[in-house]
Amino acid sequence: MTRDLPHRLQDEERALLHKLRLQRKQRPKDPTGDYTVGQVIADKVASTMGSWRFIIIQSLILLAWIILNVTAWIQHWDPYPFILLNLALSFQAAYAAPFIMMSQNRQADIDRHEAKNDYNINIKAELEIELLHEKIDQLRQEEISRLLNVVEALSLKLAELASR
Repeated sequence: MTRDLPHRLQDEERALLHKLRLQRKQRPKDPTGDYTVGQVIADKVASTMGSWRFIIIQSLILLAWIILNVTAWIQHWDPYPFILLNLALSFQAAYAAPFIMMSQNRQADIDRHEAKNDYNINIKAELEIELLHEKIDQLRQEEISRLLNVVEALSLKLAELASR
């Protein structure tokens, strides 16, 4: 298809276009399908901790903790500066942060993969458009040549008729 055109594409561009066409024929690899157990856990933790449900439940637990410790008649298990509560929240943050970072790193890898695919699609589209321009230019040149041949033949016939 592209071999019969006089290409102005460079060899590297032609090789890239061939490679991109082959990739189109292959089934795209799903970057989300190869999760390890750690990645699945990291995603679940990050999605849970990043939800409104988690924030509301945690806020209600913190509010109940504070109210029970301020108004407790018999025993204050965590009096006013709430040191035990601070320790529990610090512990939660210390373990949540790495899970969230792992999930974000994996998502960044997926985003990079998608950006690379988008770039390759744009390059392929550009090269395909250039090939279409070349085909249209070739068709135009052939049409002009045919028209010139017809005009010459008609001119010869007119000259013959005029000479009779």
